[in-house]
This record gives sequence, structure tokens and C-alpha cells, in this order.
Amino acid sequence: MRFKGAKIRWFGHSAFQILTPEGKSILIDPWFDNPSGSPGFIDEIEKVDIVLITHGHGDHLGNVVDIYRRFKPKIYAIFEISQYLAARGVESVGMNISGCVTDSKITICMTEAAHSSADIVDGRIVYLGNPAGFVITLENGFKIYHAGDTGLFGGLSIIGEFYKPDVVMLPIGGHFTMGPEEAAYAVKLLKPSYIIPMHYGTFPVLTGTPDELIEALDPEYKDRVVVMEVGVLTE
Repeated sequence: MRFKGAKIRWFGHSAFQILTPEGKSILIDPWFDNPSGSPGFIDEIEKVDIVLITHGHGDHLGNVVDIYRRFKPKIYAIFEISQYLAARGVESVGMNISGCVTDSKITICMTEAAHSSADIVDGRIVYLGNPAGFVITLENGFKIYHAGDTGLFGGLSIIGEFYKPDVVMLPIGGHFTMGPEEAAYAVKLLKPSYIIPMHYGTFPVLTGTPDELIEALDPEYKDRVVVMEVGVLTE
């Protein structure tokens, strides 16, 4: 099994579910009703133990309020987002860059990302802290890095060297994030065993494709790309 006992499900855009080897359910940026996804996905999920939010844009906060009301999971986000959610009746744990927490033998470390983070409330932009990514170390030591929305930046080499992720989830759509060529360069810095492309195809401006990513990758990484099918649990 590629993911060493874990299972991963992509809901489109940057939304994922990770089922851990010991049966925990983790959601990341759970925007189910994105143009590639379905509002019905929330009804297909049996439980949620942990939710990770990378930044404050609506396409990443997504359906977090509904998920909280239904499942009462532990939610982890940058401090400013935790305060923003608290004002909406949602309990969460605020973190910051390089902070780590351990939850049910799963270690979650927040990494930097090169992007922005805000929401619009009553026509005004509300700052929601720094954007972030997460390195998730599962119960058996397997590491998954969700980069969040990010451009190419030098800190990716530190993430690769220090955390040594086994799987990386990288945006490839371009315009708001890395495109295929930037993501291919990021792979050289991260040196993962597997690459899962995300944040593509959901809006017309997100033109990058997995085929373009594979074309741009160095030969040693071309067969490491796992192109997820929306809604399908993959081992």
C-alpha cells in the first residue's frame, strides 16, 4: 500500500479526508460544495475526529461550521482563525507557524505558506492571520504534508529536509498558487515518495493540470504522482 495503512479521499479543490491506520478521520480544508465536489459528501462521512484549516479564504474554511455542529471534532488553525471561528460558535485550537500538537497519537505541525488569508464580512476584508500548511505524522510515523495555498518559496526546502514528508499535497492550478512548473520545482525541494496534485480545475483560471505537472517533473518523480479521483477513497 502506497500510504502505509492510511487511506486518502479527495473532495476536489484542496479538500481531503485522511483515514489513519488506527481509524481516525482527519479533514483538511473541507469545502465539499466546490465546483468539483458535492454538498452530499458531508452526508457520506461517518465521523470526523480532526479538522485542519490552512487559511481564511472561503474556499478553505468551506463547510467547517456545519462539520463542527454535526461531529464536534477538534479543529486546528492559525490563532486568528480560531478567534474568528469562536465568534461563530465554533471551538478550535489556535496554533502558529512551527507549532506542533499531538492528538490521539497523531502529530500535527503547522508550516508556513506563501499566500494571503482573509474573509469578507459585511463588505469589509477581515485579516485572518498568516496562511499555513500542515505536516501530519500518523500513528505509524507516515508523514503527509498538505501545503495549503502556496506559491513557490525557499522554506519548502526546510520542510523537506526537516520533516521529510512521505506524501506531499501540492497546488498546481496556478494564478492564485503554484502552477505545474513551480510545483515540479517544489517537488525537488521536498523529495517525497508520492505527490498528490490539488487546487486545480475548480475555477477557469486554475488551468494547471496533472499531466502538465508530470511533464515538468524530473524523471525520477514522474511515476510518483497520484492523481486522485474526486470522492474515491485511495490507499
